[in-house]
Amino acid sequence: MLSSVRFLILTLFILSTGILGYSQERGVNRDKYRIHIKQTNEEIKIDGVLNEQTWQSAEIAKNFTRVTPVDTGFAVAQTTVMMSYDKTNLYVGAVCYDPTPGKRIVESLRRDFEFGKNDNFRLHLDAYNNMTNGYAFSLSPAGAQADGVINNGSQSSFTWDTKWKSAVKSYDDRWVLEMAIPFRSLRYVGGEKEWGVNFGRLDLKTNEKSAWAPVPRQFPHNSLPYAGTLVWDKPLDDAGLRLSVIPYGTSSVIKNNEAGEPAKWKWNAGFDAKMILSTSMNLDLTVNPDYSQVEEDRQQTNLDRFELFYPERRQFFLENSDIFANLGNSQAMPFFSRRIGLNVPVYFGGRLTGRVGNKWRVGVMEMQTGSKDENLSGNYAVAVLQREIFSRSSIVGFLVNKEITQNYNDAVFTGNRYNRVAGFEYNFATADNRWQGKAFYHQSFYPGADSDAAAVSGNIGYFSRYLKAAINQSWIGSDYVAEVGYIRRTGIYEIAPSVSYLFYPSGSERIINHGPGASLTAIFDPDFNLTDRETQLSYTIGWQNKSELSGSVEEQFVQLRHDFDPTNTGGEKLLAGERFYWKTARAGFTSDPRKLFNYMLNAGIGGYYNGNRWNINGMANYRVQPYGSIGMAVNYNNISLPDPYNSAKLILVGPKLDVTFTDKLFLTTFVQYNNQIDNLNTNIRLQWHYAPASDLYIVYTGNSYTENFVNKNRGLVIKLSYWFN
Repeated sequence: MLSSVRFLILTLFILSTGILGYSQERGVNRDKYRIHIKQTNEEIKIDGVLNEQTWQSAEIAKNFTRVTPVDTGFAVAQTTVMMSYDKTNLYVGAVCYDPTPGKRIVESLRRDFEFGKNDNFRLHLDAYNNMTNGYAFSLSPAGAQADGVINNGSQSSFTWDTKWKSAVKSYDDRWVLEMAIPFRSLRYVGGEKEWGVNFGRLDLKTNEKSAWAPVPRQFPHNSLPYAGTLVWDKPLDDAGLRLSVIPYGTSSVIKNNEAGEPAKWKWNAGFDAKMILSTSMNLDLTVNPDYSQVEEDRQQTNLDRFELFYPERRQFFLENSDIFANLGNSQAMPFFSRRIGLNVPVYFGGRLTGRVGNKWRVGVMEMQTGSKDENLSGNYAVAVLQREIFSRSSIVGFLVNKEITQNYNDAVFTGNRYNRVAGFEYNFATADNRWQGKAFYHQSFYPGADSDAAAVSGNIGYFSRYLKAAINQSWIGSDYVAEVGYIRRTGIYEIAPSVSYLFYPSGSERIINHGPGASLTAIFDPDFNLTDRETQLSYTIGWQNKSELSGSVEEQFVQLRHDFDPTNTGGEKLLAGERFYWKTARAGFTSDPRKLFNYMLNAGIGGYYNGNRWNINGMANYRVQPYGSIGMAVNYNNISLPDPYNSAKLILVGPKLDVTFTDKLFLTTFVQYNNQIDNLNTNIRLQWHYAPASDLYIVYTGNSYTENFVNKNRGLVIKLSYWFN
């Protein structure tokens, strides 16, 4: 039965997407929206004043069209853009007209600012011209920079940082910017004459997002399938080998009061190195890395039967990580970098990423860890090979390997000596981004593994302005093990269809859209018996000012496969095999994010296993522009269960203070009060970004009990790094 299910999932998906994949081989706007760029011999001074002759003779991109709140007509806040280049830099100049009186909205001076809370201009570059991978460079009217990479056509990640120069000049009716982006910061195929390019603008006073090459409002305006074309006057040359080294040094003191240990001092040093092998290939190396500047994880109230997911925050694993992180799906990730080096030291590692020719992409990573307590030293490796097909689709093959490298006694060590996962994936998307999907087959290998150690999945979705519909199917074998991955549960078959529709009322001055949604998630055990079902009906109303109201009703069924305490507080457990039905009603509201004070509130009430629960969670934020913000996150759960099971009132509170003294000096204070795990966590981080990719961090972390606030442990770390380019 299960073999038939696996075969059906793959066959139906590949047939449906394969037929669609041949359509629209070229982007929607590539032929109509074209801007030509010429090389200059003039020295461009990056000062926000476009007075060089180069700008006077450059071709102008203008007549920006609206993306939101509607995607018809020209933007009220217009923008003009010019481009040029020399042997080392790509130059961008832009004039952002501001027809609305009043102060421009800027949340802070922090690098990689939040897009929706700051007026900004953004450059989107598709340097490979494949409508899938690219770069984003952004500036706010206060001169704050943001830089990141674009993956899967429209997913931006601003954890990537590079060296580039910029300047902004502000006037009453406009603000003017200049950018100088070194070619060594970009990856592209040498010898090509065309890139994809688009320019975006967010003007919060007019509540208007606009773009040079039009983008439908159901998509982000960084969507590379809708970019125009950047036409070079001559092919760009290939670059030679280039090397950057970022050494660091740390000093730390840690005192563990809970264990009764005295203060321990520690000194450490290491380095990262970046080698540009070609315009399209990059090698990153790290020796004895240190992650002390990484802020604490955002805690979650744990009411789940399965492992919670926490995102990766360490810089080395984040840069150019999409080729590794996109393997699998949210339920079955064969590679999850947080498995490496969180409980043991990392000795060294390397990552090779880039392109071979126009259609092939490779990613290879290897990390060697040490040992600590019961955790043995090991070697972690992953290799990915991707081949682009059709307009925006690809075929991927990969291998993930974990190997214990430390000698051990078989009588003491009960784990696997090795664990490997190999597989292939088919990622599918049409050039207009309306059809998207994925199918994969993974097989794990370890001592004693059998044919049930596999995972299969297929999903396909359609996304138009009005209608969004998708269906996902996954089968995860009972013996599927991915020790370097994130697997929520095994031994299941899951099917999850969803659909939503939006109405756009004509003539309404306040409501921009509204509409219903419905989703179903059903999970079956290996004998195809239903173990979980969640059905949701919802309705959403969106206003012109970006506020949103939503409501939903949910019905849930669970048959426990393992004993479980619904409060996760160590009380009496419900028994495996017991069946539970309950219903819940929810409502949520998000306020206008442009206001100095903005908030989000969500509340629910209904059943919960054999009892009842009501909960409320929300976030509030006050902006003191442009110097930072004060925020508060709250999650409260009131769970009432019959005796002898635990009832609980679970509180998770997280105030945050974010101060940007200048565009180079930042202070973040983050506190988390969580009575479920009896912990009060405090994280204070001062960052001086004194040079590009060069920082001084001073980080304090402390943990205390929630009842008497007696300290458990505390630590102070000072870290200094510098980028030798």
